[in-house]
Amino acid sequence: MITLFSQAALIILAFVTLLWIWSVFIKNVSIVDIFWGLGFVLVNTFYVFMSGELNARKILILTLVSIWGLRLAIYLAFRNIGKGEDFRYQEFRKNYGSKRYWWFSFFQTFLLQGALIMIVSLPLLGINSSTSNGTLNALDYIGIVVWLIGFTFEAGGDFQLARFKNNLKNNGKVLKTGFWKYTRHPNYFGDSAVWWAYAIFSVAAGSYWQIIGAIIMTLLIIKISGVRLLEKTLKESKPQYSDYIQKTNSFFPWFPKK
Repeated sequence: MITLFSQAALIILAFVTLLWIWSVFIKNVSIVDIFWGLGFVLVNTFYVFMSGELNARKILILTLVSIWGLRLAIYLAFRNIGKGEDFRYQEFRKNYGSKRYWWFSFFQTFLLQGALIMIVSLPLLGINSSTSNGTLNALDYIGIVVWLIGFTFEAGGDFQLARFKNNLKNNGKVLKTGFWKYTRHPNYFGDSAVWWAYAIFSVAAGSYWQIIGAIIMTLLIIKISGVRLLEKTLKESKPQYSDYIQKTNSFFPWFPKK
């Protein structure tokens, strides 16, 4: 398991380093966001084909992770390409100084993201390095249901938000319909649910401690780079958002308050 993890880490290190070099030339760190989903596809594919014979669970995980990661990468590519560098990275570039940020960005963004990919993907390592025969059991089917719920909320939420933003009449407004009626962050909830599905698959394979990857992902989404950061920005930029907060759950979907 350690050897498999180390080899995958070296592959991710090579990719994030190449991405960083490219970002220096084009002066746009945002390309790292597109690699986030692809990084998990890359790691999982390596695990699947380097960990012994294929079985039903490995094939299932290969399919689900590939669908999730490629969908996310394509969505972010359409959203980001041609739009310039994301405001978060522009702030970092301003704070560090543009003459120095090219070097800081390697450690602060690219290397950090590579490390997070390796940590968050631990359930995938647990699944693929398991000595289980890979026959699907009751937990696997629960995992499939959780994955489907999560993927539906994440992909559906992203689609609804993109369509909402493309309508110029909605400038300055808050999306309150569809999945966004039941949670202020359906895409983040869905993302977290997908990773808890992978944790369930890991437990089904007999690998338990590796679910720490799903825990880390959820903490990142809620406390660090997702919900908390976005809510702060939206409160400042959209006056209607305060009313939306009063009526709609932050993370877990539920019926809106009257």
